[in-house]
Amino acid sequence: MSERTVLISGAGVGGPTLAYWLARNGFRVTVVERAREPRSSGNPVDVKGPAVGIAQRMGILPRLRQAATGNAGLTFVDANGRRTGRLDMRAVQRPGEIELPRADLSAILFQAGREHAEYVFDDSIASLAQDEHGVEVTFERGTARRFDLVIGADGLHSVTRRLTFGTGLVHHMGLYVATMPLGGEPGPGQGIRDIVMHNVPGKAVAVCPVPGGEGAFFLYRAPAEPGFDPRDTGRHKRMLARAFAGVSWRAPELLERVRAADDLYFDAVSRVALPRWWQGRVALLGDAASCASLFGDGSTLAMAGAYTLAGELAAGPDDPPSAFRRYESRHRRLADSRQRGVGLAAGLLVPATRRGILMRNLAIRVWPAVSAAARLRGALPGSRVPAATSASTRGQDGGPTNDRS
Repeated sequence: MSERTVLISGAGVGGPTLAYWLARNGFRVTVVERAREPRSSGNPVDVKGPAVGIAQRMGILPRLRQAATGNAGLTFVDANGRRTGRLDMRAVQRPGEIELPRADLSAILFQAGREHAEYVFDDSIASLAQDEHGVEVTFERGTARRFDLVIGADGLHSVTRRLTFGTGLVHHMGLYVATMPLGGEPGPGQGIRDIVMHNVPGKAVAVCPVPGGEGAFFLYRAPAEPGFDPRDTGRHKRMLARAFAGVSWRAPELLERVRAADDLYFDAVSRVALPRWWQGRVALLGDAASCASLFGDGSTLAMAGAYTLAGELAAGPDDPPSAFRRYESRHRRLADSRQRGVGLAAGLLVPATRRGILMRNLAIRVWPAVSAAARLRGALPGSRVPAATSASTRGQDGGPTNDRS
């Protein structure tokens, strides 16, 4: 059997994870990324559930723990900075779960497999033309090439999805989110600190501890912006300034930082709805297939999906449609359950009314006790996530294998 060639679009979380496992199974992998270098901003994300075992098999758990944010809880404050409620995150986390900046997770995954895959930055897919034997790919800058398979791990605004499935598949969920590094020095407490958040109806602004300092977080409710462009940073800054005008606490100071920022992440919170994640020799992974959650679950889902997809392709390299079908069947159950959690996350982080804010603050006073009881019943969201060992077939070292016995 000749060496199979795979093009992966996107070097975020799912793309490097998939590249790592495919390369271990004898595929020749190329990863193309629109950005000139790995992205340095984005939301804090979680590595939990099946992703913990995957990271362990990749040998990157120590680096992930070193990059952890150290967030102990979520403290809510009023306009004067007085605490109105607190959620102890450690009371609802499972042992081994890690929260870290998305950029750090992406960089660690990239470093883990960069020697085994070809990475092409500052380029993107321009067109795809597939037949029964492969896919002809043209690029915005590079020379046209042919691959056996193409995988779109290029996020919510996936060019792979648009070229393969068309438009009209992304649905605005009534929220916009922004994050920005603030720098500074870590506070007291050996890096274990709280996220501090202030709410007004329909809006949330927060300061989050991150390795090496702090980061700003904005979340607000708003209808879809006509002609929204995820790469128009100037417009993003104007949207934030308009949305948070008149908000107290640290919002005026943070908006000043936004105006001068060159590292602002801003996007709509959206849901991707696809009847099928693959077509012929092209498949989608991570947010490109099913954008997930405000709680950082997207990275866990991307890693788990990449691991499952690599295992299925290794098990059936001569029949990609069947491998894609098995991958989707296994992974969609997990992804669909996470998509349903967006409403819960929005209700907690950005209540729409003053009464909603009050009820949220009252509810979190009993949250740890309720969540502990729910864990005993196995009823917490995510508590039935299958262990990584059941995500796909394994080799003796715990990695995907083409031996399905």
